[in-house]
Amino acid sequence: MRRNGTRRQHCPVPSAPLQNHLPGHNVAGEKDFGAYMSHDLFDAQLTPLGLNQVDGLQEHVKKSGLAEKIELVISSPLLRTMQTAVGVFGGEKYTDGVNAPPLMVETAGRSGRPAVSSLNCPPFVAVETCREHLGVHPCDKRRSITEYRPLFPAIDFLLIENDEHVLWEPDVREANEAVALRGMKFMEGWLWTREEKEIAIASHSGFLFHTLSMYSKECHRTIRDEVSKLFANCELRSIVLVDRSMLGSYSPRLNYPGKIPAGLDLPSDIADKKHLEEAQKN
Repeated sequence: MRRNGTRRQHCPVPSAPLQNHLPGHNVAGEKDFGAYMSHDLFDAQLTPLGLNQVDGLQEHVKKSGLAEKIELVISSPLLRTMQTAVGVFGGEKYTDGVNAPPLMVETAGRSGRPAVSSLNCPPFVAVETCREHLGVHPCDKRRSITEYRPLFPAIDFLLIENDEHVLWEPDVREANEAVALRGMKFMEGWLWTREEKEIAIASHSGFLFHTLSMYSKECHRTIRDEVSKLFANCELRSIVLVDRSMLGSYSPRLNYPGKIPAGLDLPSDIADKKHLEEAQKN
């Protein structure tokens, strides 16, 4: 959003909901932290509880009118985040015979859910830089893009460079500082390049916490605490981003420079004074 020379983007940000909303790996991890190391939880999907939470958030998004405003949906390329993104911001049940690819095919990820239509929906884009912490935990390792495409036909994966998750390492967990820097790269190196005003980001509680904590460091403590607090399960926050460095530096595309008559359109008293001063000089 650009207003008065200030570049702003209004970003509804669902997090923990797009994380897993107490899906299998979180439930198991709360009981026994060592469960996060289980390969049975590879690329963890939403549980029935998580899917119900997604339904609740979808209902809120529709009733509030937010669904009609969203121009772009960004999702971390993990099964649970994409399930949440299409469940919250996608269309109704897919209709046979309609010439449009579904956002999600029927029973994707063994969810037992019907297909989700892409009709009358904003574009969906998978972005690697807003993914969960990298490394060690199998639940945070994504599948290959080749495996995802048949499950989510209408999600755009073209921005992801590697088919396999080559960034994930089995014995090195990404540091919190690295997550924050990655978040800043996502915000400043990519998000700010978008022209859309209303963008929904389906990401992870940890990623958003470290990223927003970095951006709120110079804010008043009460604001900092509110912005950087951890997301609850299936929580959505609406955040307005303002790039102060662009104040006065952006020329809106719809501006038109007045040319006829030539010169500035000065108030009459100022014009008379200027005319008198020029006459005195001559």
